[in-house]
Amino acid sequence: MRVYLIYDSFANLVVPRAFKRFPATLQVLPYAAIRRPWQVLDLRRLTRDHRKLLVVDGTVAFVGGYNIGDLYRLQWRDTHLRIEGPAAGRLGQTFLDFWNRHVPKEQRITDLVMTRGLQPRLLYRLNDARRFLFPIRDMYVEAIDGAERRVWITNAYFIPDRVMRAALISAAERGVDVQVLMPKISNHLIADWLSRGFYAGLLRHKVRLCTYLDAMNHAKTMTVDGVWSTVGTANLDRLSQVGNYEINMEIYDQTFAQQMEQLFRIDKSNAEELTAEQWSRRSWLAKIGERILAPLRPLF
Repeated sequence: MRVYLIYDSFANLVVPRAFKRFPATLQVLPYAAIRRPWQVLDLRRLTRDHRKLLVVDGTVAFVGGYNIGDLYRLQWRDTHLRIEGPAAGRLGQTFLDFWNRHVPKEQRITDLVMTRGLQPRLLYRLNDARRFLFPIRDMYVEAIDGAERRVWITNAYFIPDRVMRAALISAAERGVDVQVLMPKISNHLIADWLSRGFYAGLLRHKVRLCTYLDAMNHAKTMTVDGVWSTVGTANLDRLSQVGNYEINMEIYDQTFAQQMEQLFRIDKSNAEELTAEQWSRRSWLAKIGERILAPLRPLF
């Protein structure tokens, strides 16, 4: 059996070296966005590989928000998919394409063929920073724009850009039940403060905000009208939407969407819903902190 592994070198600087000592039988690619000093001037290289993808024999794939480690296994709340059939093979092909693009010619994988074919109700959206392709953001906005009854979002780092905020507000103002669930306290303090800077405006325009209690909710999901869903690796922040390599599944299936809605309800039972009145009473220190950090939003 051959095993190939890609991990992002920069993102894993905080991981102990012992964790990155792999058996010689593994083929390992420590992805480095910048390999030469002058490459820092190329905006396409200022990116991370943020995907969490496992493909087995081109027939089974796992994709979603779940990282590998005891912290994520035991303490974080996350959502991950198991996929079988042609879609798994297509995800495998994305792995092969990335591998072959970032290794020397003699290390390329040329003797593996992934399963071909289509599963019309199951599509993948792949952000590719080197090619300036960012379809995940457009997928979110288009789905929100088409919503008629409800949009339920769970996301770990909610720092929406102007277009995303406009889509959410427009949907809420036309009577769609727009709910966003995010951690009350995440593992990135600055991201929390940047996110809170948007709360007042969203609440004022009828977007409902819920904060998950007592644990880090790292899931990245959305359902629309009980028929459409997405699950993947992309957060609703600038880094994921127009920066990182990301992958999200787009799923047209009523049964699955209803399962995702039930999962949202379960998560919400461990969450606190904010109100505009309640949020307006936050401390003056919090309001000042939100304003001071606002210029950092384009960096996250």
